[in-house]
Amino acid sequence: MKSKKFKFLLRPWEIALFLALVVTFCAGIWAQRTQDRLSGQLIRLHVVANSDSSEDQAEKLQLRDRVLALLSPLLADCETQEEAVAVILENMDAIEALGDVSVSLETEYYPTREYSTFSLPAGEYLSLRVEIGQGQGHNWWCVVFPPLCTEALAEDTGDTADAFNLLSDEDESLITQDEGYVLRFRLVELWGELKETLS
Repeated sequence: MKSKKFKFLLRPWEIALFLALVVTFCAGIWAQRTQDRLSGQLIRLHVVANSDSSEDQAEKLQLRDRVLALLSPLLADCETQEEAVAVILENMDAIEALGDVSVSLETEYYPTREYSTFSLPAGEYLSLRVEIGQGQGHNWWCVVFPPLCTEALAEDTGDTADAFNLLSDEDESLITQDEGYVLRFRLVELWGELKETLS
């Protein structure tokens, strides 16, 4: 009896689909590792307004400025996220005293976000969350450690601290590049959506 040999040939579209899946998987792993590395170095600041009225939105920005003014000098000597966490926890009462607010230090999900001098990928970050009153209004978020927000807000005065020196050269380059970073950071969001769908 003759043995039968079966040829397994992939059609061009199947090869293209397979390669696209491999590229997506590799890009997703890279994007997730990048976000995880950045997340381990940063503390985001999330200020939530009482409501969307013009008065409450103005109060949100005023409170943001007061929080940054309080914390920036206190965090100036911190070199790691752990040191910054300790300082923030020691000053939670002082932050609460800035207004009718509730304050927590928790992990929150943030979408990809572009700022004037840098951009951050989507993902979960340790977050100093400050809610004003009912916390039903639009929010404001940035980074309290390193003081990247302070630097961005101070741009107009020229009085900027080099907060980026607390990041590696690779991470600084990644978040401050003018081209391509939004697409790469969007991969983090797509990768998270794909994982959620598959699970």
